[in-house]
Amino acid sequence: MIPPKLEPIINSAKKNMDQAVAHYKKELSHIRAGKAQPSILDGIKVDYYGSQTPLNQLANVSAPEARLLTVEPFDKSALEEIEKAIMSAGLGLNPNNDGNIIRIPLPILSEERRKELVKRVNELAEEARISIRNSRRDANDEVKKKVQEESLPEDSRYEAEDEIQQLTDKHTERVEELSEKKEKEIMTV
Repeated sequence: MIPPKLEPIINSAKKNMDQAVAHYKKELSHIRAGKAQPSILDGIKVDYYGSQTPLNQLANVSAPEARLLTVEPFDKSALEEIEKAIMSAGLGLNPNNDGNIIRIPLPILSEERRKELVKRVNELAEEARISIRNSRRDANDEVKKKVQEESLPEDSRYEAEDEIQQLTDKHTERVEELSEKKEKEIMTV
């Protein structure tokens, strides 16, 4: 039985691990797999009247076809700035501006590009795993400190550490599942 004084530490570790997985999931949504998804443009910031504004606040982004994204600005005067931001985002996209709307045809991914994307997925997965392990280490350190300060039984420390390890394993497994799913999505032609 874990003493109530150690519960907040475990809950905090779980929250941090949940955040690491959520961040990883968000990062994966920016990586383009086979079909067009508006979320790949989420990270783009546009210089709009001197301030860096997220693209989704300046325009409606949609995917009318499997290999096409359209960006329809709310303010037509921002069209050129939006086009510049998309080109300089490093996504390898070539937007076409017709004066009202920006069309972005998505090229078919080459085998080489697919492998680069899988490599990026693996880098992000490792960052998420490191974040999870850091949460585990911090929680274990806090548990040890609390056990000494409060003169709690040594068994409660081991029980708390076991609980924290189970959380770590669960969250690491979730990262692996997300990685495998995204890798499969990328490599499917």
